[in-house]
Amino acid sequence: MNALASAPARTGSRRPRAALSPRRVIPVVLGAALLIWVLLPLVPVALWSVAGEWRAPAVLPESWSVQALTSLATPEVLQAGLRSAALGLGVAITGTALGALAAFGLRQLPRTPARILGFILLTPLAIPPFALVMGANVLLLTARVPTFAAVLIVLTVTALPYTTYMFHVALASYDWRFEEVARTLGASPTRVLLSVRMALLAPAIARAGFLAFLVGWSDYITTVLIGGGQLRTLPMLLGSAASTTGGEQLTAALSLAMIAPPVILLILLARSGRHRRSPQ
Repeated sequence: MNALASAPARTGSRRPRAALSPRRVIPVVLGAALLIWVLLPLVPVALWSVAGEWRAPAVLPESWSVQALTSLATPEVLQAGLRSAALGLGVAITGTALGALAAFGLRQLPRTPARILGFILLTPLAIPPFALVMGANVLLLTARVPTFAAVLIVLTVTALPYTTYMFHVALASYDWRFEEVARTLGASPTRVLLSVRMALLAPAIARAGFLAFLVGWSDYITTVLIGGGQLRTLPMLLGSAASTTGGEQLTAALSLAMIAPPVILLILLARSGRHRRSPQ
């Protein structure tokens, strides 16, 4: 009798299944559609990179070859990749540091000057890249700035609005009481900066650095106009291959080489953020 009486109670204690309401289904459908929208154009690129011969109206390549992928190991491509990586890292370091300083500086100013200076910092987004580069090129040539440094300076200016905005948003919810507590406990200014401020702003630093890296890694216009063809980076090789008739395989292989580092970096940042949020 007791068992029979307790059976309905155990049945009633089971967790009910979540109903498939539009509120749950629509975000999943939109997320899947967005993922397909992003990944679907990469399918032909991946197929072209290993295609030996592929003519219309064939759906798939008629023959396969890894010649285009092996060409990525040539000294010219490797050197171009190193230059692109150096530009990306240089812009990430300088752009992130200057963006942080700009955001902290804006916070210290009164409202009206802060708005004016913030508007000035965002102007590179409103100016067409070609006009910005041509204007800066005259100044840099007059000052006889070396090519790599000149490209790095202009790209840092281009990345500065993104990094400043990232830190501006992060500082809006920053709790300064953590720094006050650390000072009260006897922490030095350096210790407060490294252990408190940079730790709390680590997500903003990662996002700003990633955006700045993308600006330097994928740039084409600035490198072409200021570099004058002397600074050969991966985007320049990609543009050259894309303008060549019959170079679809090499173009696809270079495209994959351009895509892979930012995707790997994004995955590492996402895993780092997930590990930081997980309970110890």
